Amino acid sequence: MNKDASGKNLTLSEKFSNRVTKITGSTSAFIGALIMVLIWGATGPIFHYSETWQLVINTGTTIITFLMVFLIQKAQNKDSLAIQLKLNELVAAHEFASNRLVDVENIPEEELKVIQKYYSRLSELTRHDETLQQSHSIDEAEQMNEMKKHKEKRIIEKQRSKKKTTGPGSTGNKINGVSGGHA
Repeated sequence: MNKDASGKNLTLSEKFSNRVTKITGSTSAFIGALIMVLIWGATGPIFHYSETWQLVINTGTTIITFLMVFLIQKAQNKDSLAIQLKLNELVAAHEFASNRLVDVENIPEEELKVIQKYYSRLSELTRHDETLQQSHSIDEAEQMNEMKKHKEKRIIEKQRSKKKTTGPGSTGNKINGVSGGHA
């Protein structure tokens, strides 16, 4: 096993694919490919645009494309795994986050749809909140929603009881909805 710049052990194939991915994704590689196509195009009149001349570019691009598909997929898989691990760490470390989401990428699609429905419900519960920070998880959103309903109910009950005590027969002064105020 070889070590990369960060000191981690890499197999020969990992080291090779990482290097090729960096090289082929560079500006130099694009310019090199562009120059090759321009040279190929410029040699067309020399070779009288023959089938062999066309076969050269077709074969070359087909082989390169075939190999690059696998290289790109390997790089995407590695990046996706790294991102998932980082997200899992964030979810696991945050005290208000739902730990149900750790390792969510490895569950069946049907279960993902169920979780998506929960988050749709979360969106509905928090739609009328003033800030985005008021809810952190599905469980907390449901608890917060219940607390809000209970608090609103108490406020409405207080207002009703005030209206009864400051109704038409009441002698208390009332300015801007506050009893006992002075003008």
